This record gives sequence, structure tokens and C-alpha cells, in this order.
Amino acid sequence: MTDYHINIFYSQEDEGYIADIPDLDACSAFGHSPEQALAEVKRAKQAWLKAARSEGKPIPRPRYRPAIYQAVR
Repeated sequence: MTDYHINIFYSQEDEGYIADIPDLDACSAFGHSPEQALAEVKRAKQAWLKAARSEGKPIPRPRYRPAIYQAVR
């Protein structure tokens, strides 16, 4: 099984990094560095999955794959 895709981006508004998992609704985390945001979203993922299991909710399969764009000169 492949793991969930994680986006990490800088948020000027929050003055830090946001990491999110598109396949898991509202699963995101904040960090002052990309590494911290990644570590936090991994914790959030485990909490998300645990809560879904305990509530008997379906757990989505990893499906999201970002589009990759290239500039054409």
C-alpha cells in the first residue's frame, strides 16, 4: 500500500509552514519549518485514522496525486 500524499507550503498569513493530506478531510498541521510541519501532520494523520476507526467511519485509500506543470519556453 502506498502512503498518503502530503502537501507542504509556506503561509505568509500564518508566518509558517502548513502541511496537509488531501485524501483525509481537514487533516493538516502547522510548523515553523517544513520538517516541523511534516512531523506534526504525521501525528495528525495517526489521530485522524484512529478517530475514524473508533467511530466506524470509512478510511479512504490514498488516491490524490498532484499535477505537475512545466513551463513552456
